[in-house]
Amino acid sequence: MPLTPRQQATYWGIAIVVFLLALFALGNVIMPFLLGGAIAYVLDPVADRLQKLGLSRALSVAIISLVALLLFVLLILLVIPTLIRQANDLVQIAPTLFENLQTWLAARFPDLLVEGSTIRTQLDNIGAMIQSRGGQLLETVLSSALGLVNVVVLLVVVPVVAIYLLVDWDNMVARIDEMLPRDHVGTIRTLASQIDRTLASFIRGQGLVCLILGTYYAIALALVGLNFGLVVGAVAGALTFIPYVGAVVGGGLAMGLALFQFWGDWPWIIAVYAIFQSGQFVEGNILTPKLVGSSVGLHPVWLLFALSVFGSLFGFVGLLVAVPVAAVIGVLARFVLDRYRHSTLYRGTSKD
Repeated sequence: MPLTPRQQATYWGIAIVVFLLALFALGNVIMPFLLGGAIAYVLDPVADRLQKLGLSRALSVAIISLVALLLFVLLILLVIPTLIRQANDLVQIAPTLFENLQTWLAARFPDLLVEGSTIRTQLDNIGAMIQSRGGQLLETVLSSALGLVNVVVLLVVVPVVAIYLLVDWDNMVARIDEMLPRDHVGTIRTLASQIDRTLASFIRGQGLVCLILGTYYAIALALVGLNFGLVVGAVAGALTFIPYVGAVVGGGLAMGLALFQFWGDWPWIIAVYAIFQSGQFVEGNILTPKLVGSSVGLHPVWLLFALSVFGSLFGFVGLLVAVPVAAVIGVLARFVLDRYRHSTLYRGTSKD
């Protein structure tokens, strides 16, 4: 006897609740498996492309693993130590930057920064807070990373999970397809295809955009001699997946540092401004249209909401699953709305 729509909705609702409870209960235990699955998903098209060139699946995965290992070693040896050092230096020098800001404001607006004024008090408090909280935040991030993503996880568990999943990816997809309820297999395949396109466009495409822009900002700012250019480039690149946020935060931080460092030397300040303007032009007109496309369907506000909710509920694991879950919910919501528009509830029964 087939299940009624109400019974099917009940079972699917129970499954979703069980999944969320398991995610909350397991917490950081499943983080390496989520990371491994995400890496396998991102690299699956590369393995498929190598297979089309005549290589076996195992050899394709071996080549991908070797290239990834070389890139990881270069990242550990060349980039990460410099990034950590610059971030720490930026935290330590923040009070000096605020003192320079006070001096600049006092020279041009002396009435605003008299002793005991509200603005001066707030600037003093902000500088002290950034130094104390910034160092504490940096230490917390590093200690959390060591506690949650320890050396064994980074060097063994995540790569092993990613390699195994990447080798068996096509077989796993085929087996999942065999388990789909036959009455709804067409609808589920259509929704899965839409979800895959959304995730591919956003995660793979936007991830590549973030990497390109972050590298460009870091190298370009270093070439003009801006202090902490690597940190600014990394921040701007990492936040690019949220439209406008990366440009505003990274550009504001870079321009603020440039004004303090190059004050009076206007060509260098204009150069820093031009770097971010050119980066935004290339992103908006070349990178995003070519790599991401226009059919992602993830609004920036929806992204921020998903990241905030899942991050607060499930911590770092929640941040990992926020974007995929937001994409799935977005596709399902569009499907439900389309069904609603074709239903009698929306169209009514009137012949007029």
